[in-house]
Amino acid sequence: MSANWFGVVARVVVGGVWVIAGLLKLPDPAESVRAVRAYQLLPEPVVPTVGYALPVLEVLLGVVLLLGLLTRFGALLSSLMLVAFIVGIVSAWARGLEIECGCFGGGGGASEAASATYPVDIARDVGLLLLSGWLVWRPRTPLAWDNRLLPRTREA
Repeated sequence: MSANWFGVVARVVVGGVWVIAGLLKLPDPAESVRAVRAYQLLPEPVVPTVGYALPVLEVLLGVVLLLGLLTRFGALLSSLMLVAFIVGIVSAWARGLEIECGCFGGGGGASEAASATYPVDIARDVGLLLLSGWLVWRPRTPLAWDNRLLPRTREA
C-alpha cells in the first residue's frame, strides 16, 4: 500500500471514529456534560460548554477528515483533542477515579470495571493519534477535496 493510500485509510478510520463518537453523544447532550464533569479536570463554569460543544465538534471534525477537506488542519485538531483525551484518561486512572470514559456516549459515571478499560482506551487513542499525526505530516491523499480546492505544489 502506498503512503498516499495509507493516508486515505487514516482519514477514513480517524474521521469515522470522530463521526461515530459525536453522533452517539448528540441525542443526550446532558450525558456528555456529565462525562466531562466526571473527569474533574475543568473548572465547573466551563464544563457545560465543553460537554455540549464536544459532540458537535467531533462530528464536524470527522466529516472534514472523511472528505479530505483542510486535512492538515483537521488532523492537527484531531491530534490535539486526542492528546487531551489521553491526558484525561491517564489522569483519571492515576487519581483512582473509576469512571466510564464517555468516549462513545455514556455519562462518565462510576463503574467498577472502568479502570480495567483505561489501558484499552489509551491504546485506542494513541493509535488514532498516530494516524492523525501521519495526516499532519502527509495531508495530501487521493479522493480528497483538498486536491480539488488547493493547488498542488511541485515536490522536489
